[in-house]
Amino acid sequence: MKAHEFRLVSYPLRLYSGKDALENLPLELKRQAARRAFIVCGRTVSRKTGLITRIRRLLGEACAGVFDEIEKDSTLVSILRARDAAREAMGDLVIAVGAGSVLQAARIVVILLAETRPVEELVTQYQEHGPAVSPKLLAPKLPIINVLTAATTAQNRAGSGAKDERVDHRLEFFDPKTRPVAIFWDAGALLTAPPSLVRGTAVSVFWRAVMNLGSTGMNPLVEGDRLQAFRLARNALPRIADPADPQPRIDLCAAAFLQNREADDGGTMFAKHWVGRVVYAFATALFNIHPEVSQGEANSAFTGTVTRRLGPRNLPEMVRIAGALDAWDHTQPPEQAPARAADALEAIFRSTGMPTRVGELRVPRESAPRILEHALKNFNADPQREFARERDILKDILLAAW
Repeated sequence: MKAHEFRLVSYPLRLYSGKDALENLPLELKRQAARRAFIVCGRTVSRKTGLITRIRRLLGEACAGVFDEIEKDSTLVSILRARDAAREAMGDLVIAVGAGSVLQAARIVVILLAETRPVEELVTQYQEHGPAVSPKLLAPKLPIINVLTAATTAQNRAGSGAKDERVDHRLEFFDPKTRPVAIFWDAGALLTAPPSLVRGTAVSVFWRAVMNLGSTGMNPLVEGDRLQAFRLARNALPRIADPADPQPRIDLCAAAFLQNREADDGGTMFAKHWVGRVVYAFATALFNIHPEVSQGEANSAFTGTVTRRLGPRNLPEMVRIAGALDAWDHTQPPEQAPARAADALEAIFRSTGMPTRVGELRVPRESAPRILEHALKNFNADPQREFARERDILKDILLAAW
């Protein structure tokens, strides 16, 4: 009965999907009483596609300006410049155009426009002993509209991360008021993404769908969200190579959206088993330290090794994952589930051209100490600071992944 005792939290949101979905953008500005929309994006979407020109045409005089230099992994330097540009333009609404890095950066931009405290006082605080603490950010925030160019779980979150070279971990911000008021899965916008980006984001969405299937004790809404997200991601993965077909890209956006919704439906944002937590922490550290590596590549490079080494800690979860991948059934010992799940996942990753070892990414082993230190300070993966007690084991697993 415990799985049927839960709380659901719902947030106001409008979502537009399909061909010419962006034609509804002026309506959303009117709904928010916005007159000066400020666009935040990266260089590629602005300078190598016609998407920003299209959005400016739709906005007309309501476009207050564009900042198109958000850097990969949402660097704090580029975010501060975007904040200053938005402030100078007197924007009253922010439109984020892109994928994970841009969407997270836009949320931090509106936080920094509103909050007056120094940046270091706005981010998650890591105490020497005890759990991490996320400060409350109480100032009202500008509304945000997200226009996706690739599937990402960043599309409807309240948390955001920024890369700052001055510290040994990612800066983490959390503010529910930065959730978007509208999301667009426009077919034309999604087709602007290059194949490498689509493949990386597709693998990231699929990876999380697999990890979340391992959870036990899900309430019926969360279970439905997770099963459908897995089905959409798994079916879309072999079809993403077609540069003219937006359908698998929209399916991946829907899968990522469901992965966010499950937290609102009473689930957890991240899988609680050790495999999911450690892969996420290692991968996040890797692609932040080495920006040439995508999140999808980082996930695929660590998953097999971590599953084999830490999967036995959570056998019921590994049984569920291996079973969902058709790699295990109840005639086999549960102890075989971690290895079978790892083999199946590595086969899927290889079929899409993704790495299954860190060494395939040409990342030097000398980066391992920095990766470990970053991973030990990841609030999403380890809010109770359990990783610190497992430092030696995690170090051994990290090196084994090469």
